[in-house]
Amino acid sequence: MMNTDRIEREILLRAPRSRVWRALTEGQEFGSWFGVKLGAGDFQPGARVSGPLTCKGLDHVTMKFTVEQVEPESFFSYRWHPYAVDPDYDYEQEPTTLVEFRLDEVDGGTRLRVVESGFDLIPEARKAKALEMNSNGWAIQMENIERHVSAVESRG
Repeated sequence: MMNTDRIEREILLRAPRSRVWRALTEGQEFGSWFGVKLGAGDFQPGARVSGPLTCKGLDHVTMKFTVEQVEPESFFSYRWHPYAVDPDYDYEQEPTTLVEFRLDEVDGGTRLRVVESGFDLIPEARKAKALEMNSNGWAIQMENIERHVSAVESRG
């Protein structure tokens, strides 16, 4: 049976944990692999972060999230409204989902685990589509961060 409340993804990144951490928690770096234009600076708990998506077809969308927790080089989390792409819909009235990134140093690099949870609280009219789109999105984002940290590492 499929879990309707959470998405889980995991990948081995052939890069040091400190490198992956920067890609996750520094605004411009996060934006470059995630596909959003963000300013420079490290994410801090309580910070509200926003910027326009740079993905073709979604460039009308402003990504917004609130940083929850930051435990250097091991855990980072934020809350956002999943699949919030309709400019005429007020997502602020809905519950958010929690996105968690866990990093573990392993032989050959860093294991990155991403969990997004809380979909069961999303209104039924949007829940299935949000779960589907974010599930597909996280699969793509894992490839994006892998390319990002690999490209930077290979340049030295």
